[in-house]
Amino acid sequence: MRWERLFEDLDAQVELLARQELAAEVVEHTRAERGQVQLGSRLAAAVGDGVRVKVVGLGWLAARILDVGAGWLLLEGEAAVAGRGRELLVPTDALLGVEGLERVVDARRSAASRRFGLTHALRAVSRDRATVRVHDRSGDHVTGTIDRVLADHLDLTRHADDEARRPGAVRGTLSLPYAAVAAVRRL
Repeated sequence: MRWERLFEDLDAQVELLARQELAAEVVEHTRAERGQVQLGSRLAAAVGDGVRVKVVGLGWLAARILDVGAGWLLLEGEAAVAGRGRELLVPTDALLGVEGLERVVDARRSAASRRFGLTHALRAVSRDRATVRVHDRSGDHVTGTIDRVLADHLDLTRHADDEARRPGAVRGTLSLPYAAVAAVRRL
């Protein structure tokens, strides 16, 4: 009888130890998986959701994520900040923080799966010949039309936001490195 209790006790200890080891492996595996999750994937999983973003030079903005690509996100900003044009194209490296992201990531909706980066998105705006306001990382902004999207910068032909890009309205051309751009808003 005593031997049976001893073996039962030993079996219970072995089983408990096995459960503890499995639980520790699950925790470590979960931590390792979380270590692979990138911000772009979390942003892509939040397309359509409302968040608060802090952008260099602009501060905190309440916005809804419209689209996400490799190195950029498209936001629908609050009217008080965005003015007439509510869509903001923001390079992800201009983000200082995002509040309101879900913890779950849908691997099928990943920013890494998007083939085009920031320059492709800017070329689309340039092709439309839309008047834009480019906010820089110091908090300043300039208005005009993106004429050229180059390897590491864009050329913006400056003009008033209520005038079309015509020779008489042009105030000059400004070359802006992408590293200086905080957001581009179509007017």
